Parts: sequence; C-alpha cells; structure tokens
Amino acid sequence: MKVLHINAGLEKGGGLFHIVNLLTEAKLEKRDFELLTLAEGPVSSAAVSKGIKTTVLKTKSRYDLTSLKKLIDYINDNNFDIVHTHGPRANLYLSLIHKKIKAKWVITVHSDPTKDFEGRGLVGFIFTQLNVHALRKADGILAITKNFANLLTQKLKLNPEKIHVIYNGIFFHTGAQIPAKYEHPYFNIINVARCEKIKGQDLLIKALKDLHDSHIRLHIAGDGSELENLKQLASDLNVANQVTFHGFVSHDELGSLYQKMDLAVLTSYSESFPLVLLEAADNLIPLLSTDVGDIKKMIPSPDYGFVSPIGDLEMIKEQILKASLMSASELREMAKKEKKYLEHNFSVREQLATVLDAYGEIENAK
Repeated sequence: MKVLHINAGLEKGGGLFHIVNLLTEAKLEKRDFELLTLAEGPVSSAAVSKGIKTTVLKTKSRYDLTSLKKLIDYINDNNFDIVHTHGPRANLYLSLIHKKIKAKWVITVHSDPTKDFEGRGLVGFIFTQLNVHALRKADGILAITKNFANLLTQKLKLNPEKIHVIYNGIFFHTGAQIPAKYEHPYFNIINVARCEKIKGQDLLIKALKDLHDSHIRLHIAGDGSELENLKQLASDLNVANQVTFHGFVSHDELGSLYQKMDLAVLTSYSESFPLVLLEAADNLIPLLSTDVGDIKKMIPSPDYGFVSPIGDLEMIKEQILKASLMSASELREMAKKEKKYLEHNFSVREQLATVLDAYGEIENAK
C-alpha cells in the first residue's frame, strides 16, 4: 500500500508531531509512506530531519490554486493507493481534485471543524463551510477521539460508515533518556498550547489570582492571537510576576522546560487527544486537563491525574491547589503510574496499526 500524506506545511503544534511521528513509525516498519507539503515550513523541515521522503509543492500563496494540476499529476504519476490530508487547507485542495485522482482520499480530523476558524467573522464562516464540504467528499475520515466521531455524525450528519476512531500516540522514552529534574523553589505549572480563546489560558491566570499563593508559578509555552490579551490580564490581576510567557518554543526547548515543572495543565474548551499531555507524561510530569475529547481514556481515574469540567474555574483552582499540596514523592508516583499506563495504550506503533486497519477498510469499501 502506497500512501501520500499532505499538509499545508506551516503547522507548529500537535498536528506537526502527529504527522511526523506517524511517518517516522511507518519508516521504521518499512511502510511505503511519504509526505507532501504545500509550502516550505516546520512540517517539511521536521520530516526531512527524520529521513522521511518529503516533497514540497511550493505554492505561491496560502490559497494558490494554480498548483492543483501539479498535485494531480504527482498523485497519479506515483500511483498512490491512499492520499491522506491533514488540515483545512490540504483538505480544500483535495476536495477540488479528488475526482481526478485514482487514489482513495482520507482525512484526519485533528480538531473540532466547527471551531477551527471561530472568531474570524465572515472569512472564518467561509473557511468552515469549505472544510465541512471537504469532509463530506472524502472516502474516509479518521477522528482522533470518539467525541469527534460523534460530532461528525450527529452535528455535521456525516456518514458514520466512513468514520474511524484512532488515538494519537508518541514515542515514549526510557528512564535513562529522560533528563533529570532541576531543583526549583516554586510549584511550577506548564501550559503548552496556542494562545487562543479556545485554549482557556485566561482560566489559569484567574485561578492564580484567586489562589493567593505566590509559591505557584505558571509557564505558558505558545504564541497566538490572544498572547497580548493574556499578558494584559496577568497585569490587570496583579499576578504578572507569577506568569512567564515563553512564546513559541521548540521541542528541545520544551524538554528543558519540563525539567523544572511539577504539573502540566490544559484548560481547553475543545481538544482532540492532546499530544502535549502525552509528552508531559513521558517526561514524568503529572497531568491536569479539562474534560475535553476522550481525556478520560488518557486520565482514567484520580490515581492517574486530575480532570476538571470544561470552563469550571472553581474546580480548576481546587485541582491545582490539591496538586500543589501533594508531596514530591506522591506526585512522582502518580506520574510514573500514568506513564506506564499510557506507554501500554498510546504508543505510535499502536496508532499506526489502527491507521493501517482503517486504510484497509476504506480501500475495500464500495
């Protein structure tokens, strides 16, 4: 089975690692997978660094549709069996050419398609409609969580027979590969996410204000349209000295940050199956998340981490306080238990096996 994965190429977050990790595992298993990005960027750079066969289409602009003929020829001339798109822009391109290619077309839904362009007015509405149109046309859809699968069938009325649930995975590391933790004077919380309203970082800043505990420090690793607003909120609430905004950080830089963190937190209003929490767990950091996606498959009970209702500031405060009052040994044992569980259930190898099963079903579907 010959498979081409397509992405716009500008992704910097979980989508990048989903694609590159999956293709890296496919390479290790000698699967005939390759990558095409519409433009040079972080995705192609990361893939090339892993030795993944990568082609860049070199589109002239974000929506340069003059490249469609080149894309059709590349797919048909190389006799791909499956073309697998990631992200609205790649989905749009394939929606325009899918009748002219021989391969079956598969889309991975990494996030809630009804919220991807939230807050962007008329342009956001148009992009949302184009992306939903693409989902309707694809031969198969891989949903990162059961919740997303339900949303696609119930809200968007997509054919449930086309939808397959998969879960993200990562390459877990052995104890010797995990850098030792730094001694530090504070209880450090890290939030790794784009600074957008949907990520709910304002809840963390408000929680700091209400907890009145200068020992608790928040680190936000990510950039985005809400970054300046979040900085202003921290200043307005007089907790700016407790919040460090790191902006976008590389994977290596993030590894260094993890060496002095005590709790990894996501306060999102919507997520799929967040890789950032898997990676924090791999680094033996306890997890706190709002009840997004299928998070309870990742944190199955209070013995493994902390879960708060979405948008519930009081519960988020309560969970942070509870974690901050636990001893270092208690937190370490929680993190070890969580990592052992995740290693067994959410490795990239398991993810690829599930994707291959889905491909087989999609190829054989009438």
